[in-house]
Amino acid sequence: MDMALFVSELMHRHPDELPYLTHDRERITRGQLQDSIALEAALFRALGVTSGTAVALQSPPSFTQITAVFALWQLDAQVILVDHRLKPAEVAALHEMCRPQYVVHAAPIGRAVLSTQSHYELITESRPGVEPAGTDHRLVQFSSGSTGRPKAIGRTTASLRAEVERFARLAGMPARGERVLLLSSTVHSFGLVAGLLHSLYAGAEVVFTPKLSARDILATALKHRVHTLFGVPFHYELLSTVGTAPELPDLRAAVSGGEMMPAEVAARFAERYGVPVGESYGTTETGVIAMDVSGALRPAIGPPVPGVTIRIRDGELDVRLDESPYLYGSGGDRYVDGWLQTRDRAVLDSRGEVQLAGRSDSLVTIGGLKVDLAEVEAALLMHPQVTGAVLVYGDGIEAYISADLSVPKPLTSAELLRWCHARLADYKLPRLIRVLPALPRTANGKLVREPATLRAAAA
Repeated sequence: MDMALFVSELMHRHPDELPYLTHDRERITRGQLQDSIALEAALFRALGVTSGTAVALQSPPSFTQITAVFALWQLDAQVILVDHRLKPAEVAALHEMCRPQYVVHAAPIGRAVLSTQSHYELITESRPGVEPAGTDHRLVQFSSGSTGRPKAIGRTTASLRAEVERFARLAGMPARGERVLLLSSTVHSFGLVAGLLHSLYAGAEVVFTPKLSARDILATALKHRVHTLFGVPFHYELLSTVGTAPELPDLRAAVSGGEMMPAEVAARFAERYGVPVGESYGTTETGVIAMDVSGALRPAIGPPVPGVTIRIRDGELDVRLDESPYLYGSGGDRYVDGWLQTRDRAVLDSRGEVQLAGRSDSLVTIGGLKVDLAEVEAALLMHPQVTGAVLVYGDGIEAYISADLSVPKPLTSAELLRWCHARLADYKLPRLIRVLPALPRTANGKLVREPATLRAAAA
């Protein structure tokens, strides 16, 4: 029951009357959340959920999602977090891999949510004959795999506790009585651990915006007098392009996580609002690796956070871990001899601070969400008329497809987009699809993956 104990410790670090969650006009104190968790836990317990039960949860970020996660952890269950934007085919593949005993979901499923509700109705389905979780991991998350197959990543109670404590040791993190406007998804590590769990630990209040528009984000920041902003580069770009930027007198820090922040976006935001944008770098497998809340170290992110050991090998950053974080054999060769290979190109500057230089594999980041081009490529190759596929990333994902165009009904870009739409989350969809009679190849027969050559062939 280690996870139940950890959650209890977080809940009781500060007085029950201290506000914890705010959405528009609704504010929930720590004590009120505990009451909601107890009721939800009783319902799950009545269904048979107990210590070690594997439960897949798919819900939009909301009070409902947060309550369900904590209720399941209070029962020491294993929570398998599934992004609500994933399509049924993607979810089915994850369920096949992880084999949860219970599936809990809330509408809307399979599409992005631009307006945020505080509550959803949960539906719980039992899957008879499935065994409990075979490990002590109490959180399972997913990341894109280099072969197109998602990686299942397990976190133990000890690893989550250690990461919360690392955040607590960083200068500038939200403190007791302060309010953090959380734009990052609570399904993913930065929003879940830095946003929700650390705020519980520190006594900070987490604020959500009703809509992910610049107008609503700014209105929420002003209305609730937020001190810190957590988001991804997309959010900062959105805020830096508004016509007339209001003053945010209470805002003292803004941190970007999930992907590298373009220098020009950070500069525009700082010029508009007078607050430099800090950077948080980590992976789902490791949690936070380096972080600078102040934004003063750019282009560096900062030294490794306390308790994290890194090395730069062949220009790529590796992180020391006691054991592989990968479950169900999904990690491939990423964990070797006690080192997790991030596949991020990086250098350590003269001060020992991390500077990133992009990816070394096919993983790209769109709106803070990781997409492996191999996964999209694999989905396209499943189409019976597709004979070849090459994906590249520029302003967005570009797909170049080969197919027989001499048949009576040749394959079209529109049909392929519909095909992808039924099998991939919306943020993974190609921005551009070009169907060619043949794809360009090198002299030795390998497919060309150079964007300019592909675009010329399509033209």
